Amino acid sequence: MKKIKLAVVPGDGIGVEVVPRALRVLDTIADIHGGLSFEYEHFDYGCDYYLKHGDMMAADGMDRLRASDGIFLGAVGDATKVPDHISLWGLLLKIRREFELEINVRPAKVFKGIQSPLLNPKDFDLVVVRENSEGEYSSVGGRMYHGDNEIAIQNNVFSKRATKQAMDHAFKLAESRRRHVTSATKSNGIFHSMPFWDEVFKETATEYEGIDTVSQHIDALAATFVTHPERYDVIVASNLFGDVLTDIGAGIMGSIGIAPSANLNLNGKHPSMFEPVHGSAPDIVGKGIANPIGQIWTAKLLLDHHGEVAMGNLLLDTMEQVTAEGFLTPDVGGDKQTDEVVEALIRKLKSKA
Repeated sequence: MKKIKLAVVPGDGIGVEVVPRALRVLDTIADIHGGLSFEYEHFDYGCDYYLKHGDMMAADGMDRLRASDGIFLGAVGDATKVPDHISLWGLLLKIRREFELEINVRPAKVFKGIQSPLLNPKDFDLVVVRENSEGEYSSVGGRMYHGDNEIAIQNNVFSKRATKQAMDHAFKLAESRRRHVTSATKSNGIFHSMPFWDEVFKETATEYEGIDTVSQHIDALAATFVTHPERYDVIVASNLFGDVLTDIGAGIMGSIGIAPSANLNLNGKHPSMFEPVHGSAPDIVGKGIANPIGQIWTAKLLLDHHGEVAMGNLLLDTMEQVTAEGFLTPDVGGDKQTDEVVEALIRKLKSKA
């Protein structure tokens, strides 16, 4: 029996609602598999924890999370309780940095049954590989002076090691897909870091035969994501550019509520973390209408990462069958409750056992 030990952190807002439902789906997948089981350890880290203890997680929180095979995260943040810069740096970004989760993978595709806002989405199916540890989101910089003379300086940091690591991951992913990699750049406007990015991309491309490549400036790339998303297979991008592109990807799918992501540790020293792209959505908490698809699609990425690709594909295919049958929450034009979507998915999975 293969056992996967998951540290479960529902976090804030609708995370507390969708994570338990996704765990039920994972348990159903395990039953169908027959040789797979999940062991869960639950952590109440988040904004409510901060209000009680003054920190987003326990003092030994990282050590406890480190003991898992993976982290299954719901959502982090509720600005009505804790300022965003405290909640994110105290939990989500803390985990990403200390566990060296240097690669972020976010797929986007035409999802059956969910209407894309694009007039003709042309069955796009793409994946953004985002460098997740440095770039524009480095903490190097500062502020000085006061009043009208105040200055804020934010330094971008690009190392060849982390940049090439993201590009290698993108090329390897493309080998199992449509064999095309697009690099998101802005070397016509950002003088130092983006020409460096371009040089590393060209160097990396020489190591992968049979993979078509193109470099595209981020502004044009963002526009083409909307006008011709079907052109793209795998896109590799810096921290900021990848962040922006993946929100566009979620938007053209029809809702950020269905978008998944994986934060990957590639050196084997720490567990990887899996989280949906959507936030905590405090405006719909308690209404029973949170879209569970993002969290469940995230579970599919978790299965893939642990070598259970067939089960992951079964889960994704079944999700699309359920949404195609009209089990949709209000954010994607439906009238179903969270539990109705989850129950339909579990029924459909069990029927395939």
